[in-house]
Amino acid sequence: MATVMVVDDSKTVRNYHGTILKSMGMDIVEAENGMEALEKSLDNEIDLYLVDVNMPIMDGYSFIQDLRKQKKQKNIPIIMVTTQAKEEDKINAYIVGSNLFETKPIRPEQLQAYIDILVKS
Repeated sequence: MATVMVVDDSKTVRNYHGTILKSMGMDIVEAENGMEALEKSLDNEIDLYLVDVNMPIMDGYSFIQDLRKQKKQKNIPIIMVTTQAKEEDKINAYIVGSNLFETKPIRPEQLQAYIDILVKS
């Protein structure tokens, strides 16, 4: 079973993504910000990250940059899911190492399609 880390400061968003992912048979690890996510990434085998941009302590861009510096995390897929919809936000997501970029709320069928592509069962 794959494990997905949901990194978002909103409990509502973490619950929304968690419910969708659990219905797909995924295990979930939650983090409220990038710093907490970095710490949890050291203790868990993560198969996919869903990451928000705007969070306290460490934003999504900084988190992804730091995560990609870890040898073990270089190739783990990351989907940035955010309310930020400008083209520059999307470009910045890809520059720091995100594999995909989606605006909130992500539709369950879209998330399933991404997981089918990015996560090897």
